Amino acid sequence: QVPFLESGGGSVQAGGSLRLSCTTSGSDFSGVCMGWFRQVPGKDREGVAIIWRYGDSTYYSDSVKGRFTISQDNEKNTVFLQMNALKTEDTGMYYCAAGPRTGSWDPCKGALTDDAMTSWGKGTLVTISS
Repeated sequence: QVPFLESGGGSVQAGGSLRLSCTTSGSDFSGVCMGWFRQVPGKDREGVAIIWRYGDSTYYSDSVKGRFTISQDNEKNTVFLQMNALKTEDTGMYYCAAGPRTGSWDPCKGALTDDAMTSWGKGTLVTISS
């Protein structure tokens, strides 16, 4: 059973915005570093943004810093990715993912890698046109 319900993908022009949502499901879900990865055909999957579910710590790839913002609504078990100033190179399939804590005092340090994630969504497609 896929543990996430992803939504918000679509097609916009460069410079536009999209907001992705990922809602967890299942009473035994335990991923505490949760966020978004993306993949373009022919390329490796890339970690985009991660949030620590029990605090304010967030982590971003260099390619999206300053443009994307990850946030959460714990009451709704939902993580959001607000994507602004979108570029054509942001096009790809975006996957919600979660995994265990990776650091001691920095809880999700190093979590922006496939190996750190243990649960994955089915993905939502984002297409940015020029």
